[in-house]
Amino acid sequence: MSTYEARLVALREQMAKDGLDGFVVPICDEHMSEYVGDYAQRLTWLTGFGGSAGSAIVLKDKAAMFVDGRYTIQVRDQVDGNLYEYVGTSDQTMIDWLGANAPEGSSIGYDAWLHTQDWAKSAEATLAKKKAKLVAVKANPIDAVWEDQPQPSLAKLDVQPDEFSGKSATDKRADIAAWLKDEGLDATVIAALDSVAWAFNIRGKDISNTPVPRGYAIVKADGSAELFVAPEKLTDDVRVHLGNAVALRDYSEFPDALTEYKGQKIGVDPERSVAAIFGQLEGAGAQIVKKRDPTILAKAIKNETEVNGHKAAQARDGAALSQFLHWFSQEAPKGGQDELSVAAKLAEFRGQSDKLKDLSFRTISGAGPNGALCHYSVNEETNRKIENGTLYLVDSGGQYRDGTTDVTRTMAVGEPTGEMIKRYTQVLQGHIALAQAVFPKGTSGGQLDILARQYLWADGVDYAHGTGHGVGAYLSVHEGPQRIAPFGGFAEPLVEGMICSNEPGYYKDNSFGIRIENLILVEQREVAGAEQDMLGFETLTFAPLDRRLIDVAMLSDSQRQWVDDYHAQVMAVVGPQINGDALDWLKEQCAPL
Repeated sequence: MSTYEARLVALREQMAKDGLDGFVVPICDEHMSEYVGDYAQRLTWLTGFGGSAGSAIVLKDKAAMFVDGRYTIQVRDQVDGNLYEYVGTSDQTMIDWLGANAPEGSSIGYDAWLHTQDWAKSAEATLAKKKAKLVAVKANPIDAVWEDQPQPSLAKLDVQPDEFSGKSATDKRADIAAWLKDEGLDATVIAALDSVAWAFNIRGKDISNTPVPRGYAIVKADGSAELFVAPEKLTDDVRVHLGNAVALRDYSEFPDALTEYKGQKIGVDPERSVAAIFGQLEGAGAQIVKKRDPTILAKAIKNETEVNGHKAAQARDGAALSQFLHWFSQEAPKGGQDELSVAAKLAEFRGQSDKLKDLSFRTISGAGPNGALCHYSVNEETNRKIENGTLYLVDSGGQYRDGTTDVTRTMAVGEPTGEMIKRYTQVLQGHIALAQAVFPKGTSGGQLDILARQYLWADGVDYAHGTGHGVGAYLSVHEGPQRIAPFGGFAEPLVEGMICSNEPGYYKDNSFGIRIENLILVEQREVAGAEQDMLGFETLTFAPLDRRLIDVAMLSDSQRQWVDDYHAQVMAVVGPQINGDALDWLKEQCAPL
């Protein structure tokens, strides 16, 4: 019996003890985080799936894995198809699958600290049609059978100084208090980890690559607040920074603390707060008002200090990446390198800066066919040699005190094929179209997404991920509420000061992957004769493109000029930071097309 089969058997045995006919297993924590601590990696432990988004449902006699288009191939490589049915979420949702597969009269368990209330209500309604019920478990059955489950991190909290945040935590809480008064609310629950970090100007090390502490907050209309964190994580500096207006309470006290708000009007974000929070407040007799977390938009719209910090971090990061690209151009064609070794080399170049705190996510290092897995995560088992005649895709970033970076480059190893050049150029054309976009105030990312896909669509191909996501300021590399995508957050208007990624791609199964990603800043744009306020993008990321993959004949004059202008900016930003052979190489890469 394999390890994962044994774990599935153990879970089913525990389910039977708990009186459950099924159990739902998401990748999630109590804060609805995208990336979670090791203790919360229950889906990975159970199934072997290593992606950042996915779920499983385990019944007595069958089980299913649910992933979106990013992980269609990866899930088949990592999860045993004899144990789990593969389900694409675009074809069938988890709730629809439960409706079709849950036995009549069954009890399906879920952890109310790992799901939203909306999901739970929808699942309840679907199961009711089969006289089945959704049961909130008192204890997660996976925790009962996961013998060596890690404990939550007790890493110390850290202060994010005003010189980097651009606004004091006291002023941020005053803004939240003013919002509460305007809304007629007594308090609001802040459950998202990056929201807590931003509102209190604190950072942490509780999740790999994302500098956030594990904690909850309740902010009140008088400007005071309660912050729930493990006391072992607090330092004297953090206590002084937080001041007397912030009551410090143990993380474990949060559920009971919610029961103290009987009769009060409490704002709760239904998208970022788990079902258990609603349950505790409802049980206590609080009046819940569903409102978006008041930090979300404020956090997304970077102030001048944060923008300047981002630019400094991007310039520093661009120099490290450019030096890596030069090294790669010299070493990859010789052979002897693989996905892990080149990812380690890139980390080494970034690490030469004493300002680097961490990577902003686990580097996506995809050679040849592995590059076609758009969110591929290399390990010792999948590690692939870098071979001539292939493409290599690297998506990576750094966490610096003054900014978070995220950049993707695709490089040819040896001579690229005509197909590789054509697809790369189409992706580049889409990237340029978005970078050059000028649009009225109030436009959403969903309205702009087609600009990046048009050249691929014209050829009957596409990519199965969004074109852009928000990025934090020494926070989460994936930050909302804005997105440039045909799905999920597409209706959020883009606002001056927001930072997004611009990352169209193309992926040919079992062959190669292409993605070009820069970060872009929403800015005001002066347009002669404009009758309304207009916006555009400023590119923040600077590292050369692989000119061997560009078919200049496919580019319009405007597109060719964009590439030349961009490379001139790369030289201006990166050139002064490097020297020797790397600088000579950079000059060649950035010469006009």
